[in-house]
Amino acid sequence: MPRIAKGAIPSPNIWNAPQIYELENRAVDPEGAADEAMRALRPWKGATVLDIGCGTGFHLPALASEAAQVIGVEPHGDLAALAVRRCAALANVAVHAAAAQDLPLPDASVDVAVARWAYFFGPGCEPGLRELNRVVRRGGAAFVLDLDATRGAFGRWFSRTVPTYSVREVESFWDRQGWQRRPLDLRMAFERRADLEAVLRIEFTPEVAEQAIAETPGLELPYPNVLRWRYY
Repeated sequence: MPRIAKGAIPSPNIWNAPQIYELENRAVDPEGAADEAMRALRPWKGATVLDIGCGTGFHLPALASEAAQVIGVEPHGDLAALAVRRCAALANVAVHAAAAQDLPLPDASVDVAVARWAYFFGPGCEPGLRELNRVVRRGGAAFVLDLDATRGAFGRWFSRTVPTYSVREVESFWDRQGWQRRPLDLRMAFERRADLEAVLRIEFTPEVAEQAIAETPGLELPYPNVLRWRYY
C-alpha cells in the first residue's frame, strides 16, 4: 500500500495512473502561458518556490532553473519518491511527502507557492490556506491554477463527472478568502491520438470519457483554466 499523508484528498487521476498523467503534463500548455501569467504577477527568479501537490515532480526542474530554492510537497509517498528521483541531480530542489494542511516548513520561509491542478476544492481547504498564511513571507504570493468548470467542453465534461462540484460555492469561497482570479485559455496538444484518449479516460467517468473522445477530433483540445492568487 502506498504511503499517504494524513488528511490528503485522493487524486482521481495521477494517484491511479501516474504514467498517463505524465503524458497529460507534457501536453498541457505548450506555450507556457500559465507560468508566464504567474511570473507577471510575482516573479520567482532567485526566490524560494513551493510546489504544493507536486506529484512526480514534473514542474520542479523548470522552477529550479530560475528559483534559488524549490520545495515540492506531495501527499502520496510513492509519487513523492518519483519526484525525488527526478530531481536527484538538482541541488536546489527538496521534496517532502506531506499534505498541504501540514507543510514541513518554517514560518515565513517561502516567496512563491503554487498549487497546480491540485487544489480546486474550495470549501474545506481552509487548513491548507492557513498553512500558506504561515509559510509565505511578506511580499510573497500564492497561486492556485485549475480547470475552469464554467467554460468549454472540458468544463462540461468535468461537471458531468463530478456533479457535486458547485461552481457558485467554489467562487464564493475564494471571494471570501480574498483571492483574485483571472481566466486562462490553455490547451492540450498531444503527439499521438492514443495519448489524448488515454488522458481523457483518466480525467472523466467512462461514459463521459467516451463522449469526450467522440467530440474531440485530432490531437488538440481547449483546456480552460482559472488562475487564482493572493499577495501576502
